[in-house]
Amino acid sequence: MKIGAKYNRGFTLAELVMVVALIAVLSAMALPVAKFTVKRQKEAELRLALRQMRTAIDEYKRMSDQGLIPITLGGEGYPEELEDLVEGIEVVGQETKMRFLRRIPVDPMTHDDWELRSYQDDVDATSWGGENVYDVRTSSEGTALDGTIYADW
Repeated sequence: MKIGAKYNRGFTLAELVMVVALIAVLSAMALPVAKFTVKRQKEAELRLALRQMRTAIDEYKRMSDQGLIPITLGGEGYPEELEDLVEGIEVVGQETKMRFLRRIPVDPMTHDDWELRSYQDDVDATSWGGENVYDVRTSSEGTALDGTIYADW
């Protein structure tokens, strides 16, 4: 080791500025990708929740058409409330209850209650008539990645 020799240690200011600029550019490119990934995940959760509930409603209707579930007058064989799918319905001739859902899924778009439609409601009705549960949908008016409105799913 020479006496008086200087050893350069560390980074220069120019090197640090270049590294920070490169990291900023890379993070700016990754932000939109992460944003769309979260939206795509919520849309998948919405589709799954709607499919589960609609399948449960259809199964309830099928069983009521077969006479396995008692039908209320004017009910058309659909559940009276969404909670009936969770609580269960007495099966005719048996002492057991038939449950169609373990729980009602949470609306991933609004984290609020689902909008319900009854069989007697108009096609373009915005409120539930209360007679039965024919269909469910989200109350979100947001637009999906494919350009459709969530409430129309």
